[in-house]
Amino acid sequence: MRLAAASVLAAACASPRPAPVPAPEPAPPPRAAPATRTLEVTATAYNAAPDQTAGDPREGAWGDRLAPGTKAVAVSPDLLALGLERGDELRIEGLPGTWRVLDRMPDGEPRRIDVFMDDDVARAKRFGERRVRITWEP
Repeated sequence: MRLAAASVLAAACASPRPAPVPAPEPAPPPRAAPATRTLEVTATAYNAAPDQTAGDPREGAWGDRLAPGTKAVAVSPDLLALGLERGDELRIEGLPGTWRVLDRMPDGEPRRIDVFMDDDVARAKRFGERRVRITWEP
């Protein structure tokens, strides 16, 4: 009996063990939400009119076409240095929807935007000059 038990024990020890199952790779850490930036700026409005722009009134500083209905904004150079880039979408306090950075203002006063209001001169005049918050995700 001892011999039989020893045989069974030896056979059990000699049989190959299944390979260990590798542990699954850990899940990647959650991606951080884009950091939203908010700044208070002075906003004015402009139209597609030769007396309000340099060059073609329907072309932004980077060559983007400002077609009728385009929600575009020109930004002062210091805002570009603060992280706004051509094509960025931003929200402007008091205006519906999102607006794209498609134009650049000349050097001058800092923290300014100029909202493109196409041919609607009356709307641009009503908009006037005001302090607003702009929000975007760099």
